[in-house]
Amino acid sequence: MKKKEANKLEKFGILLFIIYIILLFYFLFFAESMGRTISDREYCYNLVLFKEIKRFIVYRKELGIMAVFTNIIGNIICFIPFGCMLPILSTRCRKFALVTLISFELSLVIEVMQLLLKVGSFDVDDMVLNTCGGMLGFVFYHIADRLIRKWLKK
Repeated sequence: MKKKEANKLEKFGILLFIIYIILLFYFLFFAESMGRTISDREYCYNLVLFKEIKRFIVYRKELGIMAVFTNIIGNIICFIPFGCMLPILSTRCRKFALVTLISFELSLVIEVMQLLLKVGSFDVDDMVLNTCGGMLGFVFYHIADRLIRKWLKK
């Protein structure tokens, strides 16, 4: 691939990453359809590991399948692109442990902002699920990278 084409592809990747981050923050802080409104209510938080995950699984019929899907699966899915894009945008981020750490750090920043802004709640379970999503995204990146390299050798 020519250097000029590679540079355009890199800029396009950065643009996609920026759009992803903007959409992520929109849905986590501003989307009224997700119940995200700044309020005068008290601080909401969960510091007990797996408490909310367990609650969503145990009371899935009462809460509804959509609430369970949004909370558990949604938290994982929303971080998969992050885990995929980091190693594409930075060769330094091609280590599983580093992508895991950065995914956790971003999730922690988001949860603290939600607590301070009283939008949503600070939930350690969300941090676990988000970090798992980042890890899964890295696995997808790694698989795709191997398949592409194998295909290019042919």
